[in-house]
Amino acid sequence: MDKDVDNNMVKIIDGKEEAARIREEIRIETEELKREKRIAPGLRVILVGDDPASQAYVRNKEKASAEAGIDGQTLRYPASITENELISVVKKLNSDPVVDGLLVQLPLPKGMNTQKVLDAISYEKDVDGLSPLNMGKLLRGENPLFVACTPKGIMHLILSTGIELKGKEAVVVGRSNIVGKPMALLLLEKHATVTICHSRTKDLGEVCRRADVLVAAVGFPELIKGDMVKDGAIVIDVGTNRVDGKWVGDVEFEPASKRASFITPVPGGVGPMTIAMLLENTLIAAKRRAGII
Repeated sequence: MDKDVDNNMVKIIDGKEEAARIREEIRIETEELKREKRIAPGLRVILVGDDPASQAYVRNKEKASAEAGIDGQTLRYPASITENELISVVKKLNSDPVVDGLLVQLPLPKGMNTQKVLDAISYEKDVDGLSPLNMGKLLRGENPLFVACTPKGIMHLILSTGIELKGKEAVVVGRSNIVGKPMALLLLEKHATVTICHSRTKDLGEVCRRADVLVAAVGFPELIKGDMVKDGAIVIDVGTNRVDGKWVGDVEFEPASKRASFITPVPGGVGPMTIAMLLENTLIAAKRRAGII
């Protein structure tokens, strides 16, 4: 799952390859669930408005769901839908017995209370792992039904390196509810010593240079320079920034790869794992409906 980079000891963590392996396992388990329990995992994605990036993400989810045998459908609504109308849609899907997983594609149009909409999603169908109960259980060190997809995928990639996290120093650059905060909690569960930074952290480079594991999820193109990476560090780049017609991450890849022992590329690193974890969470929800777990 890793491949060497020329003239370097760094290994590229191939998220695309790892995600393909996981998705094939999900496809096999989904076929067994259909055959033995007559249940097809059902995923519904709510898309509001016509944001091009959101539409692309949704298409990828639809394609991945179909390949895995999951009944994935997108419900599209105009940006003119009211917040109350959208919450009514969510509540209706909460009570639909064939819907195992439900997510609202972000961002929502301006003026909507995103947290209020997300809070309306049933804990049992919150395959994005963003409901107060799932997030709260993670914070308390309990087992949530679902962990947010991107941090869950990142942990898969980190653990695939074979590096023991216990006692290691981890730095997470970014404090979002979707990535940064749950990522820090997952690393704490593995007994790493965790620091959360952000774009306003003073002496960011000095903090990053302490990191045995560095997760960059701040949304600034190449904010993490090569000289901010500790020799031998694991570097996970969550950023997806469009610069001069190409995708770049939050990490300056080439110089960072000369210092890191493992690094994720952009694209092809974290992104494919996020969708794989969404499918995995949907399968878990369907197994709960079937009474298997």
